Amino acid sequence: MSERPMEGKVALVAGASRGIGAATAQAFAAAGAAVVLGARDIAALESIADGIVAGGGRAIAVRADVTDEDSMRDLAGQAMTAFGRLDMAFNNASGGPLPAPLADIDTAEFDLGIATNIRGTFLGMKFQIGAMLAGGGGAIVNMASVAGVNGTANLAAYVAGKAGIIGLTKVAALDYADHGIRVNVVAPGPIHTYHLEAAGPEAQRLAGLSTPMRRTGTADEVARTVLWLCSDESSFITGTVIPIDGGQLAGNKPPQMYRQGQPMRPGPGAAEPRNQT
Repeated sequence: MSERPMEGKVALVAGASRGIGAATAQAFAAAGAAVVLGARDIAALESIADGIVAGGGRAIAVRADVTDEDSMRDLAGQAMTAFGRLDMAFNNASGGPLPAPLADIDTAEFDLGIATNIRGTFLGMKFQIGAMLAGGGGAIVNMASVAGVNGTANLAAYVAGKAGIIGLTKVAALDYADHGIRVNVVAPGPIHTYHLEAAGPEAQRLAGLSTPMRRTGTADEVARTVLWLCSDESSFITGTVIPIDGGQLAGNKPPQMYRQGQPMRPGPGAAEPRNQT
């Protein structure tokens, strides 16, 4: 296989200023694609784009607000203007209120979470699809979460937003399956990005223990999955939710078991989280 299998293709990453989005933009560039980076933080985007260009790649940074229709139209248009085509897109932007019980969530903050996740993904695909149809097809990957599949307490806006993204993905996949456009969605579990880093060591430890693999994932692991879904290696896959969760959606893995009617005995206990590989 070529070391640059996406040479000659163009990728767009919405929500590319840091974390998983930045890692995915850099992975697209390393695979040979020209990359359009979109987010509100233009300074952060330009730093990432400059790094890609310094490494011999092609990239442009575009300030974009995923909740704004004109902004998202312009983002896809910038890809066409700069590179003449759009082959792949990753809709990664997210947002919403801080964790709280549902009745305690501010309505405006809830609306922002829905706008960023559902409206943002809708607007991204709306204009990306048009650009891809002009070039004969393409692949889109949207960002959801295991929380959009199973639900998580205190995250009403986030859960509703991510569940909505899964629904939108399936509809778009069906709408364009016979037009050469594949649409899939990734559902990460706990990933060690800036959010978890800021939460501190105890939050990181507990996050790792929440997965059957007893560790957190990495941004690079998510990026590699996104690139696979955009590649010809996944050419017969569309409308699918891909968990990147260390086994969380498979079910429960208790840290220690007991036999009915007997006291719990020492045995394989709550393992400490493992380092990411």
